[in-house]
Amino acid sequence: MGSIKGLGPIVKTELIFRDEDYGKPINERLSIVLRRNTTKNDFANIAIKSNVSFSTIRDVVYRTNSLTKLNAYAISLLIHAAFENSFAYKLQAEGDILFLGDLLNL
Repeated sequence: MGSIKGLGPIVKTELIFRDEDYGKPINERLSIVLRRNTTKNDFANIAIKSNVSFSTIRDVVYRTNSLTKLNAYAISLLIHAAFENSFAYKLQAEGDILFLGDLLNL
């Protein structure tokens, strides 16, 4: 995975998903992590980039729809967004801890 300026992330679904992953819901842990680290805006932006509907992406993430070869690219992009967002949340939390610690004189 990487990024080329202006083109967005480059993801290879064949490295993320195996043949046995298709035709069934994504695993529960992936669902939880994606829900925790992505927003509706991420879903909407990825729907536009991937030509997969917002509702299909949502349904795959919430495990009410199966992963298919057609929606796997969108889910791969969502995994990438969740990965980037998780780093941003971590950095924000670390900054908040420092700020609050200073207020509490810790």
